[in-house]
Amino acid sequence: MGKTPSLNLLKGSKTMKDTVRYVELKEGEGDHELEPLSSGSRFFHEPGFNIYILTKIGVNSTIHIDAARDFCIQMVDKYPCFSKVVVKDKESGSMNWVPTHVNIDDHLIIPEIDQNMESADKFVEDYVSNLTVSCIDNSKPLWDIHILNARTSDAQATCIYRAHHSLGDGLSFMNMLLSLSPKASDPEALTTLAMNKKAHHHTTKAASFISFCMVLWNTFVAFMLFVFTTMFLKDTETPMKASPGVEDRRRRIVTRSVSFADIKLVKNAMNATVNDVIVGIVQAGFNRYLKGRYEEINSPVPENILLRAMMSYNLRASVNVDASTKNTNEDETWGYKVGYILLPFNVKNRSDPLDYVREAKAIMERRKASLEPFATRFFAKTLVPKLFGIKIAGKLNRKVYYNTTFGFSNMPGPKEELCFLQQKVTYLAPSIYGIPSGLMIHIISYVDKVTFVLSAEEETIPDPQKLCDDLQISLHHIKCLVLDKPCAEK
Repeated sequence: MGKTPSLNLLKGSKTMKDTVRYVELKEGEGDHELEPLSSGSRFFHEPGFNIYILTKIGVNSTIHIDAARDFCIQMVDKYPCFSKVVVKDKESGSMNWVPTHVNIDDHLIIPEIDQNMESADKFVEDYVSNLTVSCIDNSKPLWDIHILNARTSDAQATCIYRAHHSLGDGLSFMNMLLSLSPKASDPEALTTLAMNKKAHHHTTKAASFISFCMVLWNTFVAFMLFVFTTMFLKDTETPMKASPGVEDRRRRIVTRSVSFADIKLVKNAMNATVNDVIVGIVQAGFNRYLKGRYEEINSPVPENILLRAMMSYNLRASVNVDASTKNTNEDETWGYKVGYILLPFNVKNRSDPLDYVREAKAIMERRKASLEPFATRFFAKTLVPKLFGIKIAGKLNRKVYYNTTFGFSNMPGPKEELCFLQQKVTYLAPSIYGIPSGLMIHIISYVDKVTFVLSAEEETIPDPQKLCDDLQISLHHIKCLVLDKPCAEK
């Protein structure tokens, strides 16, 4: 059986617990090339918040090194942020982006693989797990690409794209990928991300005034809950809530894909949105999972569990990031433009699983009728850093994750099949590690599938595949009820 390469074979990698050392800016160097890190990017260089984006991309044929090298060259040429290093000023401690020479071979990693291994799926999962306890040397641009030419159950080969979160948010990276990956059906054309259509409502002046007051009230309540969470408000201690130090521990990144048609079926039947259905599925899945975890210790599930997600929310007007933007400034389209929503999840046992979707719809409606992500971003990224400095702001930011149960992100994906590294893409699975939370759930659509991507810390969620099963079974039960059919356990 083939062995997973050890960490010391991953070029330029250090363990997450190693002391992070930056290139120091000497007096007089780079005076005309300094680009300060935005406040959002700066957070990702604070202790305990060294977060990396890690995306698995499955393709339907062997990946050739020349195609991978060409992709890296195009990426660096089109997006200069991938040819910059983080430089720390020795006197002030400020951090800046500074252009540097990029040696592609330092960023392209292709390990030797035993094609006769017992399980290629386990090999890829273990390889990714090893990456989650490593970081890229700060003396070079903070990204790399790993090519695993091993045939798994859902792909002929796997590309693992890794980059430090300070380079940009998930939508920036997804749009970068799309700008360099043509449609599988038309090599001369590019695809775009799926985008929800916004409904237009005609209201009277009185109704508009009432709606405006509701938005202000909902925003105020949400903002105060966020502030309280940075200080003292904690979720209930359940088996899903991680202990301190979780950001440095090993994680498993697992995926489960379901039919987009099934989710749309539930959406249309319940007059809901895709997001409502997804949140309802997660609530139902968590209920099943928690019951199983408490049964293991012969304990009933506690009543009135406070279980919340720290949800990332795109603040751009569109999900399609301008591919011509060539810097990492937060004022530009590329970068880190994300607000936060504290999303409560009701995991009480329900005799009617459709209630999970109904409750999710009510929760999401309240969130839509507020400016919560803008308010929380202003507090975390502007107000606190200016009043108390980046160190205090970083500690408060981490405390929000510690005091909630998990992270949550729902990202639209490509509407049409992609061709990546000259091969057709079979699946996309974006995730992160280094986060101070025991579980991170990313949800992404790709053509006719919706994929749940779980980044689970091994001590907190030792059986992430079981949680995937519970999510899939929950959708199956909800779909059966919508169709009014008998629901056999899958």
